[in-house]
Amino acid sequence: MIRVHGTAVVVAGRGVLLRGPPGAGKSDLALRLIAGGGTLVADDQVEIEPVEGALIASPPETIAGLLEVRGVGIRRLPFVRSVRLVLVVDLVAAIERLPEARHAEIAGLDLPALELLPFEASAVAKLRLALDGEADVGRGKLYMPPAMREPSRSPSDRDAAGGTARTRILLITGMSGAGRSAALKFLEDMGYEAVDNLPLSLLPRLAAAGPPHPIAVGIDVRTRDFAVESVFGEFETLTVEHGLEVRLVFVDCDDEVLARRYTETRRRHPLAGDRPVIDGIRLERLRVAPLRDRADLMIDTSQLRTAELKRLLAGHFALDDRPGLSLAVTSFSYREGLPREADLVFDVRFLANPFYEPALRDLTGRDREVADFVAADPGWPAFFEGLTGLLRTLLPSYEREGKSYLTVALGCTGGHHRSVYAAERLGEWLAGSGYAVAVSHRDIGGPANPNIGDPRAAVPSGASGH
Repeated sequence: MIRVHGTAVVVAGRGVLLRGPPGAGKSDLALRLIAGGGTLVADDQVEIEPVEGALIASPPETIAGLLEVRGVGIRRLPFVRSVRLVLVVDLVAAIERLPEARHAEIAGLDLPALELLPFEASAVAKLRLALDGEADVGRGKLYMPPAMREPSRSPSDRDAAGGTARTRILLITGMSGAGRSAALKFLEDMGYEAVDNLPLSLLPRLAAAGPPHPIAVGIDVRTRDFAVESVFGEFETLTVEHGLEVRLVFVDCDDEVLARRYTETRRRHPLAGDRPVIDGIRLERLRVAPLRDRADLMIDTSQLRTAELKRLLAGHFALDDRPGLSLAVTSFSYREGLPREADLVFDVRFLANPFYEPALRDLTGRDREVADFVAADPGWPAFFEGLTGLLRTLLPSYEREGKSYLTVALGCTGGHHRSVYAAERLGEWLAGSGYAVAVSHRDIGGPANPNIGDPRAAVPSGASGH
């Protein structure tokens, strides 16, 4: 691994390294790219590691998520921990009108390179134009994984638009031990044909066997022909050439939780060999980072219970094709962290806390005594009226945008009283408004995530749901 002076940003799912001397405008251009939908990787210093012919960029831990904004100061922003670099942009003071093709050598590998005037009004547009493959970088085309291109309309797509059913395929990937096998089991219970570690080249043959039927396929670093490029290539083949409906689901988990799961089960990580488990986890994260960036759905199981994982999958991929928006409402404790699957989060800690009432301390928001206590708070009626009024406006808009599943989370200090009552009341209101809704309470009873991601639990290779 080497450390270079520069700024790295994810733009349209691809990693871009901005280079130039101090004051050249790297952070300024990065800020404009981020404002246009990009994501920060690292500012000022970038760690780069060659992995299987690719260059993976990551932020040094000491500056992860920090961007220096000249005249404003250092600000903390959302960031990604690793991305494959596909373009180097050198910021210069002057530029040729029709430059020759350029490449940049980093850690012994070549990447296409582009020169830009950083403060030019069109700098962001030019960079995005190059990434879209519609402009030459010098005289050489930028390499772009096929699945990252805008798909074209094919005869199969037109048939689907006209009503012909297409086979639905879910590609389930992610970090080893994060819960991919558990996800496959749940999808099998839902009616999918579940197959683990099938060589990707055999997917079209499997999908063509018989009438259209839903398939869930597990792929990870153990899959015979696994490589990010092969996954992207097969993705395009399945969608464009075979007209299949393919979704990529990435199951993730915190490194510390993954390491603990392997330690508790005394299993070795598939990439660790004789090295510590955490080394295998870090290497795998670098390899699969582009898949995480490309995924249609990312599920973080660090704090999920088994039932919550099943609920999430059912909400997104149920086969009954119910029209409209399905909702999940959950309560949680701020002490245990935000639910990572939540789309909307509301804080009810401003309400009086029943915990300080001895007679209520050991009860929950499901008990009448606690419910009456919270409902009597002067701030409750206005809060609930405002919350339901907001959702009354938002939910139809989400439906119009094609969203099929939404998770609303309400949190309090301990996750036992105020948030539980609020979640129950909101669930009742949503059901009364005609929505399909499931209410759960993350932090009352039960361990955080029993059996999710147990490295011993796996769907046997080639196992099928039929």
